[in-house]
Amino acid sequence: MHTKIQKWGNSQGLRLAKTVLEDAHLGVGDEVDVAVQDGIIVVAPTKRIRGRYRIEDLVAQIPADYHASEVDWGKPVGKETW
Repeated sequence: MHTKIQKWGNSQGLRLAKTVLEDAHLGVGDEVDVAVQDGIIVVAPTKRIRGRYRIEDLVAQIPADYHASEVDWGKPVGKETW
């Protein structure tokens, strides 16, 4: 794919085709690391977990004596099916 660097406001930007992003398993809003290696710009996905929390960390915070119970949300007020 050929593209060119363009000025966007006070910055410069590079547009990538949707197929290039799909091949790299990236999408709009994903974070990437940008580095230069031997004069070549390398763009790689960050090695971080999407979102703020890992499920394993959240589950580890549940007290050992916790017992789930049913919650009564009251009678239906719309078209809910119970």
